[in-house]
Order: sequence, then C-alpha cells, then structure tokens
Amino acid sequence: MKSKNSIIKTAKQTIELQSQAILHLSDLVNNDFADAVNLIHQSKGRVIITGIGKSAIIATKIVATLNSTGTPAVFMHAADAIHGDLGLILEDDVVVFISKSGNTPEIKVLVPFIKNAKNKMIAITGNKDSYLGQKVDYVLNAFVEKEACPNNLAPTTSTTAQLVIGDALAICLLELRGFSSKDFAKYHPGGALGKKLYLRVQDLSSINQKPQVSMNTSIKDVIVEISEKMLGVAAVVENKKIIGIITDGDLRRMLSKVDNFASVTAKDIMSVNPKRIDADAMAIDAMDVMELHGISQLLVEENGNYAGVVHIHDLIKEGII
Repeated sequence: MKSKNSIIKTAKQTIELQSQAILHLSDLVNNDFADAVNLIHQSKGRVIITGIGKSAIIATKIVATLNSTGTPAVFMHAADAIHGDLGLILEDDVVVFISKSGNTPEIKVLVPFIKNAKNKMIAITGNKDSYLGQKVDYVLNAFVEKEACPNNLAPTTSTTAQLVIGDALAICLLELRGFSSKDFAKYHPGGALGKKLYLRVQDLSSINQKPQVSMNTSIKDVIVEISEKMLGVAAVVENKKIIGIITDGDLRRMLSKVDNFASVTAKDIMSVNPKRIDADAMAIDAMDVMELHGISQLLVEENGNYAGVVHIHDLIKEGII
C-alpha cells in the first residue's frame, strides 16, 4: 500500500503536468484557430463532432458546451459513422474530428467520405502532420509532450488538451454571437443555475405575506403583524410608500430599553431608509444585497410603491444560495 505522502505527490505531479500542457496550448493558437471559429460562426449548418475512444467522450462534452452556448452541435461516433450514421451530416454542416494521433483507422476511413461530400473539416489533434492533419481545412493544435500516465499510454493530458481547445472554441463563438446571460437562461431553465438566471424578486415576494404598519401603529399591533406574517419584519408605510422598517431586532432592542411601551408607536423604533429592491430585479441580486449588508430580508418596491418582502429563506428554498 502506498503512503499518503506518495499518493499526494503523484496527484500533484499529475495536476502540474496537465496545467503546464494547457498553458503551452496558448502558444499553439494561430490563424487556423481564428479561421475555424469564423467558419463555424458563418456556417448555416451545425457542428458535427466525431472521434473514437476517449476522444469520443471529449467530443460529447464539447457538443454539450456548444449547444448550451448557442452553437448547434451533434455528436457522431466515428465507428458508427462508417456503419450508417453518415446520413446525419447535412450539406452545410461543419465536421470537427478529434484524434490525438490523427491516424486512427476509423478516422482514416471516414475522412474521404466527408471530403467527397464537400463539408468543411476541422481537426483537433496532437499531430498536425498526421493523415487527419493533412486532409482537413483547419487544424487546432492540441499537442502535448506526454501523458500524465507514468507509462505515457492512458489518454490523460491529451484529452485535457482536447477539452480545453473545445472550450476555447465555444467561448470564442459565444462572444461572436453576443450570447448573453438571458440567452444562457433559455438553454438552462432547470436547477439552481437556471433559477439564478431567470428568477426575479417578484417571483418570491409575491408568494409571501405582506407585513405593513403605519407610523402610528401601536407596538402591540406591530408585534402582532410581524408574528402573523412570519417574516421577522414589517414595513412602515404611508401612502403606499416605504418610510421605514421594523425588525425582530428592533423590538428586542426596544424591550431592553423601555419599561413601559404602552404609548410607543412604530415611528419611535423604526429604522429609516431601509434597504430595498425593485420587484423586477433578479433574485440573485437580492442575495448580493443581503450578503453585502448582513441582512436576511429586503423590502420590495414596484413602481416606487411597497410591494412586499423577500427573505433569505426564499433564496435558500429555491437553491439560489
């Protein structure tokens, strides 16, 4: 059994080796990369990404990244392609091959068929002088000195390099398309990520009760209002406008200072100019305000009028936090 120190040393060496290889990739980005990006951007078709073995697995991830950032992409396994799947390639599609060596048998069989169909071809390969590198229109160089595998056999550093090239391709296309956070939300409606991109404050505050009192409301009635609405806070409102806030903390501080509070009203203990947020703001913006000021509730306004309360528990419940 290996010692813990030995395991940690191997892990660090693996990470350092791959990080150095990734850093070296930036020196390999050239005009072919820029031309490939422009080709895909101007294409009327889709991006078909193909590979075999571990490269095929990387291809599926790059396809997913492209689809989620506005570039339609389809995965085609190289082995399946030469057994019937070539039919999914349409006239205007751009085909991207992923292969470390550029000389795998399946790739060498597949390339001539794609070339005969006159589809534009791009290679992500570690060997630009390979059969693949010589046949495609553009080569995205993913060369690495060695694999992280001590035998220099298992695809490790090379697949990391392929993945990074694919990510760089996707981000360049994202910028060319002017792909915004709103666009991103359309493709990611589910889960916490989607909610951060589309959920608005009013979506949360509208389902809460709406605690409010006037300046002359007695402390007894303030306590009842806060207790009944169960948000730990009440807005002090006059003519629909927020003029103050009373929190559980304000009540506790009052009780520690005042012996007889029968004559005390909301205006005597309220905090003026409370933090507030517009109903149409993003829920994630409410979270940022709460974190910045160390508070757990925000009063909500709509067209300048009091519209309710958003609580930190609402954000937690929806997975924003």
